[in-house]
Formats: sequence, C-alpha cells, structure tokens
Amino acid sequence: MNTPDIRAYQAPADLLNGKVILITGASEGIGRVAAKTYAQYGATVILHGRDLKKLEAVYDEIEAAAYAQPAIIPLNFSVAKPADFEQVAMSIEQEFGRLDGILHSAGVLGDITPLEMYDPDTWDEVMKINLRAPYLLTQSLMPLLKQSADASIIFMGSSVGRKARPFWGAYAVSKYGVEGLSLLLAEELANTSNIRVNCVNPGATRTMMRAKAYPAEDPVNVKPPQALMPLFLFLMGYDSKGMTGQSIDAQPK
Repeated sequence: MNTPDIRAYQAPADLLNGKVILITGASEGIGRVAAKTYAQYGATVILHGRDLKKLEAVYDEIEAAAYAQPAIIPLNFSVAKPADFEQVAMSIEQEFGRLDGILHSAGVLGDITPLEMYDPDTWDEVMKINLRAPYLLTQSLMPLLKQSADASIIFMGSSVGRKARPFWGAYAVSKYGVEGLSLLLAEELANTSNIRVNCVNPGATRTMMRAKAYPAEDPVNVKPPQALMPLFLFLMGYDSKGMTGQSIDAQPK
C-alpha cells in the first residue's frame, strides 16, 4: 500500500485528547516513543512491559512533561495465563471505564538460525510474546474497546511476516501470524463495531532488537522511532476513521 500522506501526517495538538490508549512493550524502542508521543498529543496512556523499573522511567518522563497521568500494567507475556489478560481488562475497566486504542508493540526476536537447529523453548517464547499475547489481550479488551466511539487497534508486523526470510525462524512465523490476525479481526469487526484494525511494518528502525538482528549495521543510517510517529498518530487518531484491514509500510521502500 502506497501511503505517503499518512506517513507525513501532521497531527493537531489535541488529536488524542480524552483518549485512553494501551501500549504494550512501552519500556523501550518504538513502544516507549509511541507512549510518550501519544501522551504529548493528549492521551492517557497505559504502559505495559515486563520490566517495572523501565516502565517507571517512562512514567516519570510523561509526568515531568505535565501530560495526563499515565498508568502502569507490568506483565510478562511469556508466562502470562488467560486469567492474567482478563485481570488487565478488569484493571482498565475499574480505573478508566473504557479503552480507545491498543498499540501492540511488544515483541522479541528469538534466534536467527536454521529451522533444523531452532530451540523449541525459544520458539515457544517468541510465539507466546509475539502472537499469543496480542490475541489474548485483544480478546480480553474487546468489550472495553466496543464502548469507545472511535477505537483503533494497531498490530506490529514486519517485512519478514510477508515474505519468508531464511533463518528468521519463529520471529518470521509469528509475524505472518500477526498479519493474519490483524486482517481477520478487521474483517470480523468491520460492520459490527467502531473499531478499526491495522498492521504496521515499521521497517528498519533504530531499536535494540534491530541492533541484535543486524550487529554490523551502523545505527546512524537507521531511522529512529520518532520518525515513524506521524503514521502511528494518524492510525490512532480520528482522521483514520474508516480505514481498517490495511497492512502499511511505515517507511517507503
């Protein structure tokens, strides 16, 4: 999909005023930047991650900027049970009464190795974090999202989830699953709710995961997460209303 305009979207300062948005993987990388950006544009952000100290650091930065007070929900997706996701939904309902958006940013790389050598435990961990958690979390939060007049779900895809890349193993397979999950959910919700669902392939972005995957790459030549924020603002804000079921490249090829 060619989307030059939305990648250069200029968001109004009050774009997300009054919205409650959950960001998974908010302790670092794209999730951290998105959380602070959404807060800057008026949202009350709920910060998810498994490292409480890192989440508290993001929380403090948002408070120091005098944005709306955020919330923290620590949860390790690799060991979380369905009841844990239900508890997340209960906590959000009790504190906020609704939810207007989810950015599924949490993810792990796993190993880059031939499939015949791939460790089964690592495979399971990648699948739990990258694919099972977004499914269970979205399922648990659906009643809250349906209470919003304008809700948006953004899944995080990857180019290796569209065309198989040798040696990328569980990460590639999990991202194929995320692409499918996003499209399936968009189709199911298209005529029955106010929820739009889209998937973003961030492309080469200056994150710790990227550095692990490409250790010889000069990070100076890779765009920082901040460069992707116009697109993530567009998809979470009202100007994207009616746009659903899309798989979008955050960076031109």
